Amino acid sequence: MPRSLSGRIADARPDVAPTRTVGDRISRACDGPIVARLARVPGYTPLMDALWTDIPETILEERSQHGKDKRDECWDGVLHMVPPPSSIHERVMLDLSAALDLIAKRRGWRAWTAGLFEHETSWRVPDISVARPEHVSARGLDGAELVVEVLSPNDRSREKFEFYARVGVREIWLIDPKTRAIEIYALVGAAYRELALGTSPVLDVALEVLEGPALRLRDGDATYEI
Repeated sequence: MPRSLSGRIADARPDVAPTRTVGDRISRACDGPIVARLARVPGYTPLMDALWTDIPETILEERSQHGKDKRDECWDGVLHMVPPPSSIHERVMLDLSAALDLIAKRRGWRAWTAGLFEHETSWRVPDISVARPEHVSARGLDGAELVVEVLSPNDRSREKFEFYARVGVREIWLIDPKTRAIEIYALVGAAYRELALGTSPVLDVALEVLEGPALRLRDGDATYEI
């Protein structure tokens, strides 16, 4: 996922309507002060954070109205406002999502780009989730078998592992969109262990990085190249 802009949410109410967008939930749930960390502001490098106090509600409203909040996340009360993905990030995410949805359907599951919730002030938005029907709720997903994060410069995907373990995600894929290099992590106990590239234990599909570059997924007789 892209490097995020983040801010602390205070005084969240538990009765927020779950069917609204993430941005609308934020503006309704947060009546208290908000402190934001900005990763991309004039004079700051991508590795620096700046504190922004008293974020105007109009900014959250504008993000919601223009769909800029769809990938925003809440890390235990800390709002992460995620910038739009690059073109290559978006292309890899869309192509892989289409392939994984076909693979998941054969198992009675589906691929999603919805938010993955622990509770009303803690959620993440993986680039792709593969989930069982029982994981799906009105607000998004309450669990997943597998999540995929397409990497961006200075991103925080690995910092989300603890959250994914808490909500029971069995497998994580991290993909470099430029090289298609992939890291596969399996949940062992309460932590993730990196696996050798070859087969996804959750989906039982073979994975191979080809020249081009391309990521090949083989599910029985069906083959997909991303």
